[in-house]
Amino acid sequence: MKLKKGIYEFIKWPQRELTIHFPIKMDNGDIKIFTGFRVQHNSARGPCKGGIRYHPHVTLDEVRALATWMTWKCAVVNIPFGGAKGGIICNPKEMSINEIEKLTRRFTTEISIIIGPEKDIPAPDVYTNPQIMAWMMDTYSMIKGYSVPAVVTGKPTCCGGSLGRLEATGRGCMIIVREALKYLKIQQKDVKVVVQGFGNVGSIIAKLLNDQGCKVIAVSDSKGGIFNPDGLDVGKLIGHKNKTNTVLGFSGAKKEISNEDLLELECDVLIPSALENQITKVNAHKVKAKILAEAANGPVTYDADRVLDKNGVFLVPDILANAGGVTVSYFEWVQSLQEFFWSEDEVNSNLEKIMINSFQDVINKAKEEKTNMRIGAYLIAVSKVADAIMQRGIFP
Repeated sequence: MKLKKGIYEFIKWPQRELTIHFPIKMDNGDIKIFTGFRVQHNSARGPCKGGIRYHPHVTLDEVRALATWMTWKCAVVNIPFGGAKGGIICNPKEMSINEIEKLTRRFTTEISIIIGPEKDIPAPDVYTNPQIMAWMMDTYSMIKGYSVPAVVTGKPTCCGGSLGRLEATGRGCMIIVREALKYLKIQQKDVKVVVQGFGNVGSIIAKLLNDQGCKVIAVSDSKGGIFNPDGLDVGKLIGHKNKTNTVLGFSGAKKEISNEDLLELECDVLIPSALENQITKVNAHKVKAKILAEAANGPVTYDADRVLDKNGVFLVPDILANAGGVTVSYFEWVQSLQEFFWSEDEVNSNLEKIMINSFQDVINKAKEEKTNMRIGAYLIAVSKVADAIMQRGIFP
C-alpha cells in the first residue's frame, strides 16, 4: 500500500488503553479483585466501537488485537466508527447473577471516564448479553444523572435496543455465505454446513442457513460436537441446547465428535464461530471445506491462512463475515440518538444491502489486486482509515 511511515505507526498502535483492578464483594462475603481492560484503537473515522467479553483467559494483548480488528471491520463495511474492545478476567459460569451484576456495574463505573455515545460505545461479546448491556447503560445513566441509551448497543428492546440486533451477527454471516455460494456457483440446496460454536451466533447461522435449504451436518460447543451426515434438525437442536446447555445428547445426532474432528469434516461450508486460533498450521491441511467463513474473530492463524489459501479454500475473513453485529449496532446507536425506531424488516433490509455491497467490494478489490479475500478486505479497510487520518491531519 506504500503507506507513509507516520501513518503506518499511527494505525499500528492503539490510541488509548485502560487497565483497571477493582474489588467485588462476592455472595459469600469475600472480597475478590478483578482485572478489566478497555482499549480504543483508532477514532479517525468516528467514535470507537466494540464489545465487552467476560472470560477467564482475557488478556490485554487479546483486547488490543480485538480492538484493532474492530477498526478494520467498521471500515470494510463503511460505517463511521473506529475500533475498541473490552474485557474482564473472570469466569461468569462460576458466578451468580448478583455477582455478575456487581461486576458489570463496577466495571462500567471504572471505564465511564472514556466511554460515551460520542466517544466509545460498548456492546456484547463472549459471555455478555443484553441484560449486561442494560446494567451498563443504567450505571452510566446514574453517573450522568439522566438516561443515556446510546452509550451501549445490544440492549434489550425495552431499554432502547434495536429489533434484529440479537441475530445480526449470525444473519450477516448467513448473507455472506449465501453470496459466496452464488459467486462460486454452488447451489444452496443440500449444501453441507459445519458450525463450530453453537452459542448465540453459531446457532443463528445454522438456523438461517438451514432455512435457506442448506444441510447442517455437524455443530459443536465448548463441551463437544455432534454429527449427522443426513442433516440435523436445527430447530429441535436449539431447543435441546436451551434445555440442557449443551448440544451433546441430542437425539437427532448419529454420533458425538470432538471440536478438532469437526473442523476436518468433509463439507461445503465451514463456519468457526467460537474463539480465536482454532485452525492452525497443525490442522489447516486437514480442512476439506470449499468455503470457510470466519464468524469468530481470528479463528485462523497466520500460518494456517497461507495453507488454506494454497489449498484453494475460499476464505471470507472475520472483518467481513461477522460484521453484521457491528452494522446493526450502528443502526441501534442511530436509533437511540434520534429516539426514532425502525421495524425489524427495515433493520434486516438495510443489513442485507450493506453486507452484499461489502462482499462485492472485497471481491472486486481481490480480483483487481490478484489476491485473496482477506488481503482484499484489509486493502479496503486500511486505506479508508489511512485516508481519514491524512484528511484530518495531525493535531496540533
